[in-house]
Amino acid sequence: MQDDKFELGGRVFRSRLIVGTGKYRDFAETRQAVEASGAEIVTVAVRRVNITDRNRENLLDFLDPQRWMILPNTAGCYSAEEAIRTARLARETGVSDFVKLEVIGDQQTLFPDIPATIEAARVLVREGFKVMPYITDDPVTCLRLAELGCVAVMPLAAPIGSGLGIRNPYNLRIILEQAKVPVVVDAGVGTASDAAQAMELGCDAVLMNTAIAGAREPIAMAHAMRMAVEAGRIAYLAGRIERKLYATASSPLSGLIE
Repeated sequence: MQDDKFELGGRVFRSRLIVGTGKYRDFAETRQAVEASGAEIVTVAVRRVNITDRNRENLLDFLDPQRWMILPNTAGCYSAEEAIRTARLARETGVSDFVKLEVIGDQQTLFPDIPATIEAARVLVREGFKVMPYITDDPVTCLRLAELGCVAVMPLAAPIGSGLGIRNPYNLRIILEQAKVPVVVDAGVGTASDAAQAMELGCDAVLMNTAIAGAREPIAMAHAMRMAVEAGRIAYLAGRIERKLYATASSPLSGLIE
């Protein structure tokens, strides 16, 4: 299990926890949380966090791209055109050709706009981006995005920032059965047990931000999430016991002392 690695778009990682960089008190706390999480991939909202202007405080002064893979995301975009433009801007800075694609369809729920996400993914894949779309837990949509050439699909567990945990494990199981690319649970994780559950289902990785940044002690929660993801992955590989209606004795019945 020590050799269990996570491959994404031609790159190999050991950590299966991907963390965001929003909602922290400052960039210093962001770095502390990222280090405690053990994450190797860090996602950054290009429209909200500075990674392009070197003349003012820049997140990249705290998170070295040589140590962490910086994953730009298109958070805050409400159309395919906005998302495509934001992805292009991120790539022009030389940060990465990976992009976490978000096209929001509703301001209250922050659910993704599925047709716009598919449209943007089609354009970005054609332009050579390694696209990781945030999407609903809809198996058909995930299948279509994989067929378009996305390097991963990222179904939500619950609404962004809700902390509700995995609401529909059955859809996730279908997505995993059909998966042609890595499946990364994105959005809705609230605590360590949610992260462990996602990994126990067989997901390739978990992405989170609010669950860590919004915790009472973000650094401690980052460490808890690291352990939960590792434990969940090992449990999945080990294979859980079958669920049974009735009890089964732990000790063998043969050789009982009369």
